[in-house]
Amino acid sequence: MDIVKSIIVWFVGITYMIIMFPLTFFVWLITLPFDRNRTVTHWMLVYQGLILTRLMPVWTIRIEGRDKADTKATYVIISNHQSILDILLLNCLRYRYKWISKIENEKVPVLGWYLRMAGYITVDRGNDESKAVMIEKSLECLSSGISIMIFPEGTRSLNNETGFFKRGAFQLAIQSGRTILPVIIDGTGGVLPKHGFVFRGGNRIRIRVLDPVGPDSFGTDNPDELALKFSNSMKSALRDLRNG
Repeated sequence: MDIVKSIIVWFVGITYMIIMFPLTFFVWLITLPFDRNRTVTHWMLVYQGLILTRLMPVWTIRIEGRDKADTKATYVIISNHQSILDILLLNCLRYRYKWISKIENEKVPVLGWYLRMAGYITVDRGNDESKAVMIEKSLECLSSGISIMIFPEGTRSLNNETGFFKRGAFQLAIQSGRTILPVIIDGTGGVLPKHGFVFRGGNRIRIRVLDPVGPDSFGTDNPDELALKFSNSMKSALRDLRNG
């Protein structure tokens, strides 16, 4: 049954993206002259994602703590990463931000076009020059009042546990003086694990927004130390989420 359901889910998802693309492209085109930050396109993708999550019969979603974020504030938003579905489901938070995505996603048909139209930031994880450009573009967004959304692990977990956090997100927070907003997501790895194509039904997905942490509470100006601090705190938060 999982294989049959997966075929249906992939078909619905891909068909939906293809159908919505001309509308998104049209709106992007007519707003291009005055929507420099691609805000309209971002919100279109957010609400398209919300509709798509409701169409899928393979999960239930519970969101906690969404109101902990001030919609007028600018954050470096970080989340653990279990599945490719995280990108879709974290849009359910309905925050304004720019995603930081690996450059490989730009080469995926339709998905890559969406990334470019929304003005999201891509990075070649194996290229130091690309990382420097990513930092520069992200700092420009943060200084303009646009939040950044990033997976500090840099890749999906193989065992659904929180892994090593890289320094990039924390370098951004320190250099920009912006608050870090941590988010925990759990259950997506059970629905569609890394390198998997078969959706598993009956999984409960939970998203919990944790308390924002301002620069005054960082306790260090070393991004590696800050990364370790948040890695440990988010591992603990994930345990609490599961135990709760």
